[in-house]
Amino acid sequence: MSCSSRPSADPRTRIPEKHPEPPLAQPSDASTRQSLVFDDNHIAAELYGEGDRHLRILEQELGVDAHARGNEVRLVGEAEPVATARKVLEQLYACLRGGQTVMARDVRAAIRMVSTVPDVDIQEVTEDLLASVGSRRKLRAKNLAQKNYVDLMREHDVVLSVGPAGTGKTYLAMAMAIATLNRHEVSRVILTRPAVEAGERLGFLPGDLAEKVNPYMRPLYDALHDMMDFDRANRLMERDVIEVAPLAFMRGRTLNDSFIILDEAQNTTPEQMKMFLTRLGYNSKAVITGDLTQTDLAADVRSGLLEAIGVLEGVEGIGFQRFTEADVVRHPLVQSIIRAYERHDQRKARTKTRRGRKSGSEKTEADGADDPE
Repeated sequence: MSCSSRPSADPRTRIPEKHPEPPLAQPSDASTRQSLVFDDNHIAAELYGEGDRHLRILEQELGVDAHARGNEVRLVGEAEPVATARKVLEQLYACLRGGQTVMARDVRAAIRMVSTVPDVDIQEVTEDLLASVGSRRKLRAKNLAQKNYVDLMREHDVVLSVGPAGTGKTYLAMAMAIATLNRHEVSRVILTRPAVEAGERLGFLPGDLAEKVNPYMRPLYDALHDMMDFDRANRLMERDVIEVAPLAFMRGRTLNDSFIILDEAQNTTPEQMKMFLTRLGYNSKAVITGDLTQTDLAADVRSGLLEAIGVLEGVEGIGFQRFTEADVVRHPLVQSIIRAYERHDQRKARTKTRRGRKSGSEKTEADGADDPE
C-alpha cells in the first residue's frame, strides 16, 4: 500500500506563521524603587505642593518618577537620581517641621544643593539670619553660595562680593549689618555707593544736598526698610546710627566700630576704591558688592572693583565671594536673561577678534605691496 504524497502549498498563498507579540515594556532592571513614609500627613501635603507641583519639579529636574499616596511617596528611576530625590524630600520635610515654608524655587534650590554637596544640611544653610536679634522678618540663605557668603562676612573684616544681579549680594550684606548692629557688636552702619548715573544724564537735580543724592541711594533705603520698621529706621538715621551717603563723602574719614557696605562698587574708580579701603578703622567690617558686567563708567576708565580683586587676592583677612547666574534667586527668567547676554557678549568678542585679525592681515599685505623687493 502506497502512501500518497500531500500536495505542496502554493507559496503565493502561504499564510505567514504567527509569532507571539512582544511583552509590554517594563521598567528596566537597573531602575531603583524607593518609598518614603512621612509621619505627618499635613506636612507631607505641604511638601508635595499644590497639585503635587513639587514632585513634578523633582521629575523634571532629576528624571525620576515620583508618586504620592497619602503620607507615602514612591520614587522610581536610576539609582543616583532616586537617591538625590530622596535626600531632597527628607531635607525639605525637616525644614517644614522646623517651621520654614517650601516653595517651588526652594525645591529647585534644594536639588542643586544636594546634587552639588550630597551631605549638605539644608536646614543649616537656610537658617534665619536675623533670628538672634528678634527681627520681624525671616531672612535665609537660599543656596550654598549665599551660605558661604554669610560665613565669609562672619569670619572676615573685609569681603568682596562679585556676581550678577539677583544673587542677594547687597541684601544679605544689609541683613548682616542690621544683625551686627542689633547685637551691639558695632555702634553704627554706614551704607554707601558711588553716585554714577546708569546710562542716563539726569542733569540738574533740585533741592538740598540730601535730596540731590537721595535718588542714587534709593536701592539701599529700600533694602533697609525691608528689614527694619520704617519709623525705627528713620530714628536711627536721624541719630546717625545708620548713615546712607555717597562714596565721595567717605574721603578723610576714619570709620571705627562700624559695619560699612559699599554697593555698586563696579562704578568706582581705582582711586575711589583705594580711598574707601583705607577708611577702615578699629572693630569695623566692610562688605564691597558689585556686578562687573554692569559698569556705568566711561569706556576708558578701569573699574576700581576689578583692580581691587587682582590687587587683594591672597591678602589674609579678606574674603572673596563670586556668584554666577546659577545663584540668581529672582524670577527664573533672570537666569536665562543673564545667560543670553553672556552668549551675546561672547559672540561680539569673537567677531571683534576676527575683524582685528583680518584688518592686521590686510595691513600686512598692503605693506608688502609697497616693498620694492
